[in-house]
Amino acid sequence: MAKGFVNDDAVQEQIDATVADAVARARSRQPSGPGLSHCEECGAPIPEARRKAVPGVRLCVACQGERDREETTFSGYNRRGSKDSQLR
Repeated sequence: MAKGFVNDDAVQEQIDATVADAVARARSRQPSGPGLSHCEECGAPIPEARRKAVPGVRLCVACQGERDREETTFSGYNRRGSKDSQLR
């Protein structure tokens, strides 16, 4: 008996894969290793509390905020499109 073009879980599998890719991308961008005591961009001291909260921190709060604003959001799929267009 024909079920259509895809199995019943295809959309959920695609969503799960998209989320897994986004998590992997975010983890790969996280700093690792020992943190710095001074910002590598502006040279301002990084507070001890920030160094403890964010292992491997390399930027002060101001520079990190600026970098976050500059980064663009990546979406691997057009979530506004129809489900049929995503499954092709």
